[in-house]
This record gives sequence, C-alpha cells and structure tokens, in this order.
Amino acid sequence: MLGNDNGRTPKNARRYRAYLKKHLALPVRVTGIEDFQWEEPYVMAGWDQNEYDELKKTNPSYTDKFYLLDILDPESDDLIAVIKRVSDDQTFKMQLSWLRCVDKKSPEYVTLNDYSVWYVNY
Repeated sequence: MLGNDNGRTPKNARRYRAYLKKHLALPVRVTGIEDFQWEEPYVMAGWDQNEYDELKKTNPSYTDKFYLLDILDPESDDLIAVIKRVSDDQTFKMQLSWLRCVDKKSPEYVTLNDYSVWYVNY
C-alpha cells in the first residue's frame, strides 16, 4: 500500500489514513487487540479487580465492543480512532493500532489488521 517508502512516520500514517478512509465502510465494529495501556497493571499484575471494574465504566477496555466512527490524523505516528462503545454510547479517542475488527470474515478485518501489522513492524 505504501510502496518502498513504508516506514512508520507521521507522513506515512497520513497516507495510510487516506487509504483507510477510502477502503473502510464506517462504522466498523471493533474491539481491542490486547489489554489497553491503562489496563495492563490490572490484567497482568493483578491490581485491585474492584478498582478495575470501576475504571472500566469511564475508560475504554479491550473487552468492550465499539463502533469505529472516524479516523483522525496521527498525533505522532499512529492514527487516532474515534470509537463509540456499544454498551453505553460513550465516545473515546485512541490509537487505531490497538483495535481489530470483530467480524473476522469481513474485508475490514483484513484492512485493519494490515494497518496494525504495519504499525508494529515498520
């Protein structure tokens, strides 16, 4: 998609954004690939489960389902996703590379996965 100039840079993230905006049929139903950064101490280090449950009410969790509504320009080298949680309609912004499509059979699954692979590997 990016050709030979495929390094992870803000410029290439903007190029990838143009591609995604053209090839994704938004909204797309998404979820987290793995625990989000704020969740790691609760998931991996066994921090207080009750506190975690309370924080999940006001923060996006990798276990939630969302609608990907829009993709914004990068704040650094990762695109910013505008997502709305299905369960309560709360809207959040987060890095697109942390998300995957729920429907593994849809073309959007491959397209979003390709973006995450690019982000992690280049």
